[in-house]
Amino acid sequence: MINDDETRQLSGEHNILRAAKHIFSMGPKTLIVKRGEHGALMIHEKFMFSVPGFPLEEVHDPTGAGDSFAGGFMGYLAAAKSLNPATLKRAMVYGSVLGSFAVEKFGVERLLTLKRKEVEARAKKFAQLTAFEL
Repeated sequence: MINDDETRQLSGEHNILRAAKHIFSMGPKTLIVKRGEHGALMIHEKFMFSVPGFPLEEVHDPTGAGDSFAGGFMGYLAAAKSLNPATLKRAMVYGSVLGSFAVEKFGVERLLTLKRKEVEARAKKFAQLTAFEL
């Protein structure tokens, strides 16, 4: 799990997909690219999945949003019963949700008062925001 600039620096490639292929040659099978306010992209050897940043009217401090994303992602995986593509995708959503809470106040102030029901409610809004039918 690295940000888009780190992905390009590590691989020497500007294009994220080509960069991921280069990084896969180093051993990883899954790469998560944090893209700041634009969300995150998970590239696996067999699939890709992208989540947007959760839209907010006010952002007070973006510092730590990526780390909060990583914590939400890893926390979801730690509590999961199995590790499969659906679980990884849900972890991406929870990562984005946690990152969105982190930017609402300065430092960790918002995270200190965060309740699980708030996380679940925002995850449901996130699902509504990104769901569509073909």
